[in-house]
Amino acid sequence: MRRKIDYTLYLCTDRNLMSTKTLEEAVEQAILGGCTLVQLREKDISSLEFYRMAVGVKKITDRYGVPLIVNDRADIALAVGADGVHAGQSDLPCKNLRTILGQDRIVGISAATVEEAVRAQGDGADYVGVGAMFPTGTKTDARPVSMETLAEIRRAVTIPIVAIGGIGPQNAGRFCGTGVDGLAVVSAILAQPDITSAARELRTIFRRV
Repeated sequence: MRRKIDYTLYLCTDRNLMSTKTLEEAVEQAILGGCTLVQLREKDISSLEFYRMAVGVKKITDRYGVPLIVNDRADIALAVGADGVHAGQSDLPCKNLRTILGQDRIVGISAATVEEAVRAQGDGADYVGVGAMFPTGTKTDARPVSMETLAEIRRAVTIPIVAIGGIGPQNAGRFCGTGVDGLAVVSAILAQPDITSAARELRTIFRRV
């Protein structure tokens, strides 16, 4: 049975940005600060390294009852028993991921246009990640999305929307009242000296409606 997901504060990992010695420590501190969902997104490592990292991170997310999503890799997600997969427009199509993962796991799809979001919903996605909302250094090829387009996407789809891209305490408040279900963050949490406080601040700002 597919679990209910709280998208409020969605942590995407990047071991090159974290202020802690280990990714497990960073993830735990973020969860203690209020992160409700974790996506393991690590590039340029071998499948074995990714698998081992996923095993370690899942021990932490399981401890706190927080869902774990794996970026791109349905095989890794299945191997470690993760809750789902997030894919971009150049990755495996949503329909294929649903076939691989079955109905009990989460499938998230990146979208930068209304058409992409509508197609993702039609193909069975559980949520869409919309962005980049602001310039970001963690994904240099990300396509920019305006607040106007975000509003259009919100009107066009009924599935949850997570805003991503350059989001931090300076602009998180802009999403209050927009109908967005959560904020996806990397450096504004992981790169901070106090990860727990950074996560807590972002959650407070976003939920201050």
